[in-house]
Amino acid sequence: MGGPRGRLISSSDRKNAIELINEARYAGARLAPCCEVLNISVRTYERWIKEDGVIDLRKHVKLKEPHNKLSDKEKQDIIDICNSPEHADLNPSQIVPKLADQGKYIASESTFYRVLREFKQNAKRKATRSHLSKPLSTHVAKAPNQVWTWDITWIPGLIKGSYYKLYMIIDIFSRMIIQWELHETESQKHAMNLVRKAVFRHGIINKPLVLHSDNGSPMKGQDFQNLLVHLGITKSYSRPRVSNDNAYSEALFKTLKYTKDFPTKGFGSMESAREWINRFVNLYNIEFMHSGIKFVTPHQRHYGFDKEVLRRRKDVYENAKQKNPGRWSGKTRNWDYIDYVSLNPVNKDELAQKIRQLT
Repeated sequence: MGGPRGRLISSSDRKNAIELINEARYAGARLAPCCEVLNISVRTYERWIKEDGVIDLRKHVKLKEPHNKLSDKEKQDIIDICNSPEHADLNPSQIVPKLADQGKYIASESTFYRVLREFKQNAKRKATRSHLSKPLSTHVAKAPNQVWTWDITWIPGLIKGSYYKLYMIIDIFSRMIIQWELHETESQKHAMNLVRKAVFRHGIINKPLVLHSDNGSPMKGQDFQNLLVHLGITKSYSRPRVSNDNAYSEALFKTLKYTKDFPTKGFGSMESAREWINRFVNLYNIEFMHSGIKFVTPHQRHYGFDKEVLRRRKDVYENAKQKNPGRWSGKTRNWDYIDYVSLNPVNKDELAQKIRQLT
């Protein structure tokens, strides 16, 4: 049946070819290899089917179900977990490691997403990523209290147009909120008090520390910069007109303002605002599983508990793979400890230089 891909095949040979291919398809074979054996293209087969009025058996072949297919009960278990009060506001990338910390492995994140799509419950569970332009320089942290970043954000009061000013410092290695204060105004004096309290609270006076911020007036005042020198702190600033050079603080403020019980219509008073922020900080530091640090909490990361959490989580995944290897196409998810965090993207040469400076 050689020749130019089926052009000179007689009608009887064409019929035989279709029958052979259909027979193989009934047995579960794929179409392309069947056509290749007979030296015809898939398009030729489809044309013959159309011209001769033959039923396209591909639409009627009952394919074998994969041996690792989820059962209806397993799918329902995933839906029940996602809709439980504990997980209703989380996406699968947070739910799966949270279950692993409890010694449970149900399915992979991609499977969770697939089941949610099948049940049309995936609309508000998609994680988004923001594009970060590559900055000119960076700082690297290999442990807590090496690089902090801070900023001020406005949160609404009850009267339209009135705002409270939230000052907040975050450790980039652990993502833990180090110190915060709420005031009615932005001022250099408030910024100095914030940094002074944070340094003494964490016992790092005259120890190597980088403090990064944007170029706001409270950050660039002469008295504030003199304080940094006095405390032995290295100052770092974003590039002019590049907002995402202070991405850690910006991401934290976004998380705060998109928390489900954030009072978008405004806080009734300074006291109520402080109470709400204090609750948020405690939940964020102790319970929030952060995607940037392998879904451990900032508190676990800051005080070194994350190594054991990640080790146990890795064991759960390995055990799950051993019990049902057919559901794994490759290695288990990477739960290795994160050795360093950079303020902005860093190349290998710059990373090596920064690490030498830390040792």
